[in-house]
Amino acid sequence: MAPIPNTLLTLAPLAGMLTGLPLLGAWLAGRPAAHYLQFPPDPGFVAHAPFSWAAFGFLSVLIAAVLAWLGRRAVESWRRSPPAAPVGRRPVPWWGVAAGAAGAGAWVLAWTRFAWFAPFQEHTFTPLWLAYILVVNALCVARTGQSPLTDRPGLLIGLFPASALFWWFFEYLNRFVANWTYTGAHLDAWSYFWFATLPFSTVLPAVLSTQALVRSFPAVARAFGRVRPLPPLQGLFWARFALLAAALGLIGIGVRPDRFYALVWVAPLVLLIAIRALRRQSHPLQDLATPDWTAPVSAALAALVCGVFWEMWNYWSLERWTYSIPYVHRFSIFEMPLLGYAGYLPFGLECTAVAALVQELVQGKHAGRA
Repeated sequence: MAPIPNTLLTLAPLAGMLTGLPLLGAWLAGRPAAHYLQFPPDPGFVAHAPFSWAAFGFLSVLIAAVLAWLGRRAVESWRRSPPAAPVGRRPVPWWGVAAGAAGAGAWVLAWTRFAWFAPFQEHTFTPLWLAYILVVNALCVARTGQSPLTDRPGLLIGLFPASALFWWFFEYLNRFVANWTYTGAHLDAWSYFWFATLPFSTVLPAVLSTQALVRSFPAVARAFGRVRPLPPLQGLFWARFALLAAALGLIGIGVRPDRFYALVWVAPLVLLIAIRALRRQSHPLQDLATPDWTAPVSAALAALVCGVFWEMWNYWSLERWTYSIPYVHRFSIFEMPLLGYAGYLPFGLECTAVAALVQELVQGKHAGRA
């Protein structure tokens, strides 16, 4: 039974800080909490700064520098690693082919407006992503003979309810920054909750399945399997510093949403890492102190791949979201401004971190039955 309380000791402070600290920031800024607690949400009261070339240039250089640094390490690893052995291919399972056909049909229905389909037009997102998850798992089986669905079905199923709760936290944080809003349907609170929870439940299974597919490509292991590691951060000072920085960032989201909106994607990850490090437990960035970076890099790439599909399928759907990003809202690919895609990289690490917590819970339940 030990893993269950250990996991809850991570989740309880994480949930409390994610919920309370932005509200504290809004209170310090003199804004009423009622704005952020109404349901369904009304983000219209948040004003956004106009586009700024200075901010766009600064963030572009920062993102490019991080990617160049990562690319340099990838090149070094590639040169150190022997050529990868060819992967033996297998037929795509029948259920993957069937899911591909169903997904293609769901795609057509999502982007068209047939009169006979009008009662269901708002609900095409979930079938699209259920098909995507099955197709990606089928491709994993075809490439390696393994997949999350066939090897760890209990974990994959457990990720669905965890994913719904996980994404509701991001919806809550978005109330303070109003970076995205939903259009196309007007629902009461109960309908909004259920119609949103169903598609939210597909986020973690999609990212974790895609990560398995990314890792099936030998080039990923060759590029990131023999990386020059970073020096480990010894002692608890850095964990405490990260905890304080993430907490201040979450407060900042409530005080100055235009300045700190990007921390919606970074602060939860830093907070989770700090809590785990303070309790001397594993976290998503500990692999950076080893030569093998395939796990964190594949997680980031998986979220980026899913992000492209999220944005693409959203673009011509009836029930969709639109963005309003301060300072950098320019050069959109689908609805997402170009620099916004960088947010998917830390998001992938958050997905794998939460999946690891779900795995701890599943393993704890199994240990309790033993």
